[in-house]
Amino acid sequence: MVNVSEQLALLPHQCGVYRFLNKDGKVIYVGKAKDLKKRVSQYFARGRNLSVKTNRMVSQIRTLEYTVVETESDALLLENNLIKTLRPRYNILLKDDKTFPWICVKNEPFPRVLQTRRAVKDGSHYFGPYTSAFYCKQLLQLLHTLYPLRTCSLPLTPAAIASGRYRKCLQAHIGRCLAPCVGEESREHYDRYIRSVLSILKGDLASVRKLLEEQMKTAVASLDFEQAQKYKEQWDILTRYQTKSVIVNPGISDLDVFSTILDPSSSMAFGNFMRVSGGAVIQSLNVKYKLHIEETPATVLSLFLADMKEQLGELSGDILVPFLPEAVPANSKVHIPRRGDKQTLVSLSMRNALNYMREQVRLSETGENETIREQKTKKLLERLREDLRMKELPLHMECFDNSNLQGSHPVAACVVFRNGLPSKKEYRHFTIKNVTGPDDFASMTEVVARRYKRMLEQNDPLPQLVVIDGGKGQLSAAYNALESLGLSKNITLVGLAKRLEEIYLATDKTPLFLDKNSSSLRLLMQLRNEAHRFGITFHRQKRSARFTRSALLDIPGIGPVLMEKLLGRFGSLKQIALAPEEELAAVVSVKIARKIKESFCQGTGS
Repeated sequence: MVNVSEQLALLPHQCGVYRFLNKDGKVIYVGKAKDLKKRVSQYFARGRNLSVKTNRMVSQIRTLEYTVVETESDALLLENNLIKTLRPRYNILLKDDKTFPWICVKNEPFPRVLQTRRAVKDGSHYFGPYTSAFYCKQLLQLLHTLYPLRTCSLPLTPAAIASGRYRKCLQAHIGRCLAPCVGEESREHYDRYIRSVLSILKGDLASVRKLLEEQMKTAVASLDFEQAQKYKEQWDILTRYQTKSVIVNPGISDLDVFSTILDPSSSMAFGNFMRVSGGAVIQSLNVKYKLHIEETPATVLSLFLADMKEQLGELSGDILVPFLPEAVPANSKVHIPRRGDKQTLVSLSMRNALNYMREQVRLSETGENETIREQKTKKLLERLREDLRMKELPLHMECFDNSNLQGSHPVAACVVFRNGLPSKKEYRHFTIKNVTGPDDFASMTEVVARRYKRMLEQNDPLPQLVVIDGGKGQLSAAYNALESLGLSKNITLVGLAKRLEEIYLATDKTPLFLDKNSSSLRLLMQLRNEAHRFGITFHRQKRSARFTRSALLDIPGIGPVLMEKLLGRFGSLKQIALAPEEELAAVVSVKIARKIKESFCQGTGS
């Protein structure tokens, strides 16, 4: 586990896939994460609430490996592949060979168009895989909206149809299928739909739109206006779908565009791939490679071409590039355009690669800065642990402060610091309930007891360090509250007095004096000051609300209902005092409006 602790500090805050290995070096678990550092650290956090199975797995971890990827969908694909390849013991999800969706045009009479998780070599046409199941379903919905394709799984052989064994289904009755099962649609007619579907899935929208235009004109010429309207609706749907792609030039079709940029400072190469079909960019992808010794741009571009061919199966016959690669995949020709729309495409690809490089360099620099900041924070907390003679690193700290004005409106505040920084979403206010008069010690006992009793009930992780704003008295009150809950030995408790900034330890009568420039003292003072600021703000809000309520309710004729109306209309006591009598009379009666003005005039002495 020592190796894991060292590795946790170096994990990046990036999306990726992590692998846990046991003492034999065998991968026992593969997981994905939007933030590798946060996700992996959860397994080893103090006070973690894990299942029996997960605890058993964590006890077997001796080291870890990780892979950083660009997006969550990339992480999902990589995790899927690793689980199928490595078969880790503690993985269940995706171990059943469930892969990402494809759109399949079945090899059968009256082919179905459906979504599948398996690409089987059965003569069917497969398109994908799609990392987004939602997009896959949207595309299927588009195809079924355009064409009345069958959705049933009946074997529609000529013999089965001729025998009359089938009856029309609901889809046929509502017009979503033309009932080939009972012989009402010919195979030739249905195959025309399938040819259009195949063209759309390949990205060739122009030919399908042209076919629809011809069919629409033919229907109009034969005065079949109802059918012409159907063709027009299909044409409109396809046009709307096409507008989502980047239009280049209707005359440019079936092209792949590649570009790469080298960054010597980071020893990285960045590339962009675009696929153009039917005059539109239908696919785009950014990649990056780690450079080795003496690799040239031509070498990297060749690697990029080979990599994309492996992923896509085949590249287009024509490939546009900014410079010649060392090698070209079979069945493809490369061109370096000098002008026109094709040159514009190469420039667009180069611009995408350049933007991607800048983004990645910024992320790399941010990651390095984050690592440096984390190392400084760890060093700071380690120093605080030594100064306070703590057993654990104070990753989770809390501070309490009381506020009251001669015993009126007593409140308290609790602020939370994690990893040396404020965690404002965890700040809490307390209204003192069981203490009468200005009793700071009793108030501290109540607040500390309420805070940690609730945390115990909710099974929340407890802090390693609790700071009390005050001296021996407040510290003793807080210690009694922790002792009543059985937590006095689990939490390090200290008090920070304001006069000399001396630190009182709950287990030591002699105060601790740290150097004024000590990083530990500055961190404790920051924690104390934040608690005071948060508490006094809440106290002022309570006093202000009480003053507003009293000032209005003291006016004869105004009760809680009218007070709420006035505050709802004017917003504050000041605005009520400044409002003309006519505006007040619009909310309350003229008589009460006059009393309000008289009351505030007397209060100001005018």
